[in-house]
Amino acid sequence: MMVGALGWRALLYKETLRFWKVGFQTVGAPVLTAVLYLMVFGHVLEDHVKVYGTVSYTAFLVPGLVMMSVLQNAFANSSSSIIQSKIMGSLVFVLLTPLSHWGWFFAYVGSSILRGLAVGVGVFAVTALIAMPSFVAPLWILVFAFLGAAMLGTLGLIAGLWAEKFDQMAVFQNFLIMPMTFLSGVFYSINSLPPFWQTVSHLNPFFYMIDGFRYGFFGVSDASPWLSLAIVGSAWLVVSAIAVHLLRIGYKIRG
Repeated sequence: MMVGALGWRALLYKETLRFWKVGFQTVGAPVLTAVLYLMVFGHVLEDHVKVYGTVSYTAFLVPGLVMMSVLQNAFANSSSSIIQSKIMGSLVFVLLTPLSHWGWFFAYVGSSILRGLAVGVGVFAVTALIAMPSFVAPLWILVFAFLGAAMLGTLGLIAGLWAEKFDQMAVFQNFLIMPMTFLSGVFYSINSLPPFWQTVSHLNPFFYMIDGFRYGFFGVSDASPWLSLAIVGSAWLVVSAIAVHLLRIGYKIRG
């Protein structure tokens, strides 16, 4: 038990160090991208789009961009680590350790949460200089930031286990993660959409992550934060069960 406890912490440290040593690329670049989004969309639409009555469009954008960055980078962390280790053949060194499947899960998902939150804090620190949103319910902000990073870190783990080459990983990211992220209300309130697309948006679990996160800043959202919490929490439990099962059976990592 002691070996397992020390082992997953060692792997967590190794995975955290992996992205932190190239922080200019893994943290700095996403921050710059989010700032560019804010400057372009905020400048063009500030005087044309009104949300939640008194909230400026630029301030409305900030939580969405923060959460989008958290989600994308949490996914990228675990998925890129697994696929790179598989292709380079270095995964065998982790397989040789006495780590349980739970150890793998906590290490890879834990490091993804750390990267996602690090990027999120960086994006907020810079974008808040342009438009500072309010903090109506800080606890909701923390809860959805953690759950969102955990959810995407777990999905990244599943994608990394499934993919055997970078092309397959690109398909997973470009045709699933990116569309669901951009169609989740990052740049707009879904109440501004036609009824059909509002219904479609309510089927997207990413919408509830961003909407619940945004509620923590403004105290207003398109859906109840409790409903968002129930959906996001349940979705994470489901994907976590899948990820742990795949790790337990050694899916595509053991001959």
